[in-house]
Order: sequence, then structure tokens, then C-alpha cells
Amino acid sequence: MRKAKVLKTINSVAPIRICDNGGWTDTWFSGHGKIFNIGVYPYAEVQMHVMEYTGQKDRIIIHAENYGERYVVNPQAGSYDKHPLLEAAIEYMRVPDNVAFEVNIYSEAPSGCSTGTSAAVTVALVGALDTLTPGRMTPHEIARTAHAIETDMLKQQCGIQDQFCSAYGGINYIEMPSYPQAVVSQIQVSNNIWWELERRLALIFLGQTHSSSSVHEMVIKDLEGAGPDCAKLEDLRGTAERSKNAVYAGDFIALGRAMIDNAAAQKRLHPKLVSDDAAAIIEIAKGHGAIGWKINGAGGEGGSVTLLCGPDLSQKRSMIKAIEASNPIFRNIPIYLSRYGVRVWEA
Repeated sequence: MRKAKVLKTINSVAPIRICDNGGWTDTWFSGHGKIFNIGVYPYAEVQMHVMEYTGQKDRIIIHAENYGERYVVNPQAGSYDKHPLLEAAIEYMRVPDNVAFEVNIYSEAPSGCSTGTSAAVTVALVGALDTLTPGRMTPHEIARTAHAIETDMLKQQCGIQDQFCSAYGGINYIEMPSYPQAVVSQIQVSNNIWWELERRLALIFLGQTHSSSSVHEMVIKDLEGAGPDCAKLEDLRGTAERSKNAVYAGDFIALGRAMIDNAAAQKRLHPKLVSDDAAAIIEIAKGHGAIGWKINGAGGEGGSVTLLCGPDLSQKRSMIKAIEASNPIFRNIPIYLSRYGVRVWEA
């Protein structure tokens, strides 16, 4: 059969999330929450080549570039095979029957980095698929859709903050009056504060994939039983509001203290949420003038740590060298603050 002609190419990108102070309070068992987070490069990237559907068997193709996999999917199958999140997103978006496409998905952020990469991929994919249907979603609607795909369709434990950070980008203060509602306030600061914050931040990958574990299930069970206004959750909510105020004031010492207090609050949820590897990185960072640290995401084995450095740039470089020299699997991931959230355009 003659290969269908590409009618248009749609590109979509969405930032990942770091420094999620107040994480764990954006969940169903928290009921209400306050979260601070920062959207950064590297992006999750989606490129979709759209063709007319003329009966070809390979109507929809997913190319998961990071995994070296390219395969045909059936959005009406009702079951998900290799990459459930991608396949569920395609089913949810109800692509018109007269359209065929191949979608390429890529992220420079390592899988399992605890930086909301899967949410960023879903947000970027939903944004691209939205161009094939009438009307256009707002960033808020894209975030809600991406969250619903993960929780309603795939029945996964998932807070709301990652999808909203990827959809909006920038520095965010997110209030959750009642799960899964979200009120997103983007923190607008001068270029001086923005550039200085960007310069001081570092993202360290622990070298192994983070995944949910029995530790997380234990924490969830404990928090569910304690109720939404328990002290452990209140401690976490408080760090989000303090982080927001610190950034508005350009007070990096205060931001660092909020990050440190959030890490301590994570550890109070369960000691293993701050892994030995994360603790080792924090100790090296302390010795090189770091003023803040946050275990990204829920914490636990693997994943990554956000570090807030002092004013001396050479000290930051020395810190990164010392961390990478201490363990061959530790890796610095270069990051830049993302002024934008999900972006979609036609090539």
C-alpha cells in the first residue's frame, strides 16, 4: 500500500517540575493542599506527523524514542500494552476517524527522575492531540485532562501538581481547595530574581529509577488514617507558602530553609523517603555552601534532589564535580527555568 502523505507536523513541548515544596498535600487523601514548584527545561517533546486515513493498518504509530520502540496502537482496544499512559491519552482524546498519525515522544530527563516527566509527556501529548479535534483546551484544561488520564483511566495514585506545573510552566504556587481542584498562581518576579534563582539551582539525578514502593503505600495508609488536617500534612503545606513568599522577596536564604524543612517533613512521614544516596548528596552540598535541598517528588529510593546553592558560582561547580566524583551513577542534569508551560505549534 502506498504510504500516506504527511499533511502537517505538530510540535509540542512541556517542562518538567522540580522543588515541589508541599508535595504529598496535592493528593486525594490530603483533601486540600498548598504546593510550590518550578517548571524547568529539559522539556518533554512530542512531534506528530498527521496523515489522511485511507484504510492503512498502521493508522496510529507511537515512537517512544527513549525506549527505542516503535509500534502500532488501537485507540479503541480498551487495553494498554507497552506504554499505557501514551495509549490511554490517545484513546481519551478521541481522534477523528479520518486521521492517521505517527507520534514521536522524547525527553532528555531520565525516566524515573521524580521530576514529573510522565506528567510532562502526557501534557505535551494531550496538547498535540488537541489540535486534531474542534476547539482548543486552555492550559488548565490540558492539566486536568492529563491528570484524569492517569487517575481515572489507569487508576494510578497521582497528585495534581505535576500536570499543572507542566501546563503552566514558570514558578507556581498551587492551592488545592478540594481534590482535584486547583487554583494556580504564577509567581511573577523581576529578571534579577529569576536569573539569580536559575543560576543557584542544581538538579542531581541519583542514577536509578524512582518507583512507588511499599514505603509509599505505608505512608499513604498512615496519612489517610490521620485525616487531612494532621500535623504532618500541615508542616508540608506551610513550606509551600513560605517558598512563595521567599521568592517574591528574592530571599534565597528563606527559600533554602523552606526546602530544608520540607525535606525534614518528608523524613517524618517515613525515614526511607530520604534515601542514603540523597543524604550523601546533601552532605556534599552542605560542604560546598548549599543553602537548600529538596528530595523531588514523594521521595524514596532513586529519583533526584534539587539543590539551592550560595552566591559563589565557582562553589556550585565544585559541588557538582564533587557529587559526580563521589558515585559514578550520580549525574548533574543542566536545567533552565521555563517561562512557558505547554507550547503547541505547526511546523
